[in-house]
Amino acid sequence: MQKGAARQAQATDPRGRKLQVGLVVAHLLVACTVTQAKGGVVGAGGASVSQADLTARATVASAGSANTTLSPLSSRKPPNAASEMRSGLAGETPKMAGAGAALNQAGFVGAAQQRPPAEATSAETTNAGTMMNRIEFSKPSDSDILQRLSPLEYEVTQHGATEPPFRNRYWDNHEAGIYVDVVTGEPLFSSKDKFESGTGWPSFAAPIEPNRVIEKPDRSLGMVRTEVRSAVGGSHLGHVFDDGPQPTGLRYCINSASLRFVPRSKLIAEGYGLYEGRFSVVGTPDMAPSTTNSCAVEQGKSGGCAATLDEAYLSGGCFWGMQDLLRKIPGVVETQVGYLGGAMAHPTYEDVKTGSTGHAETVRILFEPKRLSFSELLEKWFFRMHDPTTPNRQGNDRGSQYRSVIFYTSDAQRDTATQVIERVNQSGKWKAPIVTEVIAAKAFTPAEEYHQDYLVKHPGGYTCHYLRD
Repeated sequence: MQKGAARQAQATDPRGRKLQVGLVVAHLLVACTVTQAKGGVVGAGGASVSQADLTARATVASAGSANTTLSPLSSRKPPNAASEMRSGLAGETPKMAGAGAALNQAGFVGAAQQRPPAEATSAETTNAGTMMNRIEFSKPSDSDILQRLSPLEYEVTQHGATEPPFRNRYWDNHEAGIYVDVVTGEPLFSSKDKFESGTGWPSFAAPIEPNRVIEKPDRSLGMVRTEVRSAVGGSHLGHVFDDGPQPTGLRYCINSASLRFVPRSKLIAEGYGLYEGRFSVVGTPDMAPSTTNSCAVEQGKSGGCAATLDEAYLSGGCFWGMQDLLRKIPGVVETQVGYLGGAMAHPTYEDVKTGSTGHAETVRILFEPKRLSFSELLEKWFFRMHDPTTPNRQGNDRGSQYRSVIFYTSDAQRDTATQVIERVNQSGKWKAPIVTEVIAAKAFTPAEEYHQDYLVKHPGGYTCHYLRD
């Protein structure tokens, strides 16, 4: 019996409609203002912080009109490490305490106090006549953050993880708009200050306004770098380096998972109308590429800056059963099912199930290499949960969409996959030769929502996967 028939028998209702299930990132409008007073800054808890200190630490921003001239502050240097930061990696950071503690250490006492959510105030008009909505922000509770963020977003913002380069949502985004904290919604960066850095992560020359981000010494990896966090939510964003383009000379290397993008067309509707005017000034070009930095690397090649998370794309038959086993492996952070390997852009299940598109049902695995190496993922798990000796078939499921494939994202993954296949062949665990393909990963299309975590939603549903001894 083929899987298509089995699915129809056991999932008639899910196939007829898309289930709107999953984590939804909510961006609360909350109350926490920071105002200037007598040369200082007062946090929501009433603690005063030196204006000079904040100016030196927060540095340049593109506040005001779109043609505001940016200039670097000579006082902005990483703590005792200007030269070390140039050679440092934008890599992992140690797991850190709660954002409130981080803010207290940075001098922002009370800035992340939890307050009841507040709606945006009524619209106001600036002197220039631009419509503006003033929103106030605060950090949600830990339980709310855990519920609303994806596993990747949670690991990055709350535990200081670094997502993989080039395979994240905003590294190549060129649309006009602003980037806000995925946790609190506070505005952080503008597309006007975004530039192509060659690193595979979103890179900015400055925050959207002074004091929107705070800095913290990071002494991991045997060097001193400067970590950047959101001022209100204390979310880990990434690191700032002094090898960026002029006029600031800075490169804010930021995780896409820390951000939510608000396009220009939605700024007023979402309460960020204050920033819409920045994009209406004629003759203000976007920033030119600047790839002469310590992290720039050709996509898919070794080198560049280290990430604490990596991605794998594995195909071995029905992605329902594959995902159900893969998500339980220690060191796996997140899984997602989808389609990979074909020529059609944005295929659907109805397209792929015909077997004519060239796509394979695939599971995207986000994992921690320090806990689970790519080699272990393949040898100890992938080659035990499916039969890699049957071309275009897995159990009762037949067709090229059910073939065994390792889609590699780097030269290192390709080499590892080849070595593991050779070892498995020589082990004698399989009586027939391994037919698993090793192919470069290209565009991955997530499957429809009703396919995601299918066996979690429907325990006892169809699967032909199990772990062999």
